[in-house]
Amino acid sequence: MKTIVYAHPWDGSYNHAILTSITENLETKREPFQVIDLYKDGFNPVFSAEELKYFHKGETPDQLVKDYQKKLSQSTELIFIFPVWWWDLPAILKGFIDKVMLRGFAFLEDKNTGALKGLLTNIKKTTVISTSTTDKDYIESEGGNAIQSVFINRTLADLGLKNEDTKWIHFSRVNLTTDEKRKVFLNEISQSI
Repeated sequence: MKTIVYAHPWDGSYNHAILTSITENLETKREPFQVIDLYKDGFNPVFSAEELKYFHKGETPDQLVKDYQKKLSQSTELIFIFPVWWWDLPAILKGFIDKVMLRGFAFLEDKNTGALKGLLTNIKKTTVISTSTTDKDYIESEGGNAIQSVFINRTLADLGLKNEDTKWIHFSRVNLTTDEKRKVFLNEISQSI
């Protein structure tokens, strides 16, 4: 089962066009998929004091988090769609990682070394699709590259989503490009998923 984690608040965005293109193609091919739409679901990325009481036990009182964990447990492929804001993931997506990827569900920690062992090994392929108003090369060279170096190579890998099974596809200059280039990308991205 493919699971799409979508993180953009506006239905008129290019990110939403990417989501629509992919889901329509999957429906046409009759491939099973599910969407985690963080904004539409009203996901709260901020930990409350009550939630933190459970965090170190790998538990949560948040039913939406439990629902997301169930969806991830059913997944064999994960697709993230989000804009790059301030060189990084949107806060809601960072909060999704913080609150959903709990000890015992997404990872175990070695008590002696602190090393993490990822548990999301049911997910065999991960695709990260991002957009920004700047070039991917600039994102990669400036600010330590929060997407590739931190999100993909560190966070996702620590959850068991290995780098060799993860692909990052970025649409640059989303605000300055032509409608024709946008259409070509939508067609290419929907065919590659």
